[in-house]
Amino acid sequence: MSRPRIGAAAAVAQLSGWSAAPDKDAITKTFKFADFNAAFGFMTRVALMADKLDHHPEWFNVYNRVEVLLTTHDADGVTDLDVALARFMDGAAG
Repeated sequence: MSRPRIGAAAAVAQLSGWSAAPDKDAITKTFKFADFNAAFGFMTRVALMADKLDHHPEWFNVYNRVEVLLTTHDADGVTDLDVALARFMDGAAG
């Protein structure tokens, strides 16, 4: 069952520090941490929640930086599920 799209603009309006992806209906944010250990710990916490939600981010990690892109693939765009995971990420990042 597909979730209704809310769109990147509506999602960004509800979040802090997130932006609309330039090339698709998605939201993006770069998180920076003190070191690799802190970045990996963040990714681990998010991975556990993503599994619970059955909603997995597209992300890229180099040392202390984690770049995230969220979209709901079966909806072809941003849904409330992306906003929920983004909020969790913001909390997990501290």
